[in-house]
Amino acid sequence: MKYIIAIIKPFKLDEVREALGPLGVAGMTVSEVKGFGRQKGQTEIYRGAEYSTNMLPKVKLEIAATDDLAPKIIESIQEIASTDTIGDGKIFVLDLASATRIRTGETGETAL
Repeated sequence: MKYIIAIIKPFKLDEVREALGPLGVAGMTVSEVKGFGRQKGQTEIYRGAEYSTNMLPKVKLEIAATDDLAPKIIESIQEIASTDTIGDGKIFVLDLASATRIRTGETGETAL
């Protein structure tokens, strides 16, 4: 099993979510986060005053997937979330040792 963490631009969330449904992704966790990478923030104007923000809004997706489904999910996220500009985000993939469905007690891939 794999645990996929994707950091993407907020306006790409709906497109990515819609693309993952047909692949068989039954659920995911979505968090609004802030961070920076090579972008180093941006300068904005608020009520006539210019200020610099070094943390940009992003969306973090967390998906637990079977080993055979993970590459398709990763490829889909990369394709859909890309705008070919700096700040498109990152995808991290970790080995998932175990999973348990709290309600039924199912474990392993059946818990996903």
